[in-house]
Amino acid sequence: MEITPQTKLFDLLEAYPFLETQIVNLAPPFENLKNPVLRRTVGRLATLEKVAQVGGLNSTQLVNTLRRAVGQEELHTETALSPSFQFVRNDDDPDWTNGEPQFVLDAVELLRRGEVPLAKVNELLNQIEPGRFMLLVTNFEPTPMFDALRKQQRRVFHKTDALDPTRHLTFIS
Repeated sequence: MEITPQTKLFDLLEAYPFLETQIVNLAPPFENLKNPVLRRTVGRLATLEKVAQVGGLNSTQLVNTLRRAVGQEELHTETALSPSFQFVRNDDDPDWTNGEPQFVLDAVELLRRGEVPLAKVNELLNQIEPGRFMLLVTNFEPTPMFDALRKQQRRVFHKTDALDPTRHLTFIS
């Protein structure tokens, strides 16, 4: 089993039960994993990315720590850019795009790895807190994604980055 940010906690612990102690040490909120009922319920829902988020950890660092423990090579790419990713705001940007994005996704990297950006966006949509938004960074205008997101009753705003005109910024809430 390859360990990735999308790996379900339950699957990981079934394959590598000795990682439970390490996960609890890294993310103390998951100490309840010792309870078999919670392990089966929470573990089937929580991905390692969610474990990292709840534990206040960088998901790539968590995944790489666990990969090292089982003898897997580290992942060297990160599909999430820093939430402090810099871009220029304009006066005509919608008010709901004010503030810092909760998630910033690098769709160029996702595509390079053969992943579907919409799948990652959909995975994170339900984690967006009220009043927050996600920023998707691409090198093209992802028009088909706009329609898919609007069908889900999501707000979408797109613009070209003033700092780098080859970069497209899509705000989603």
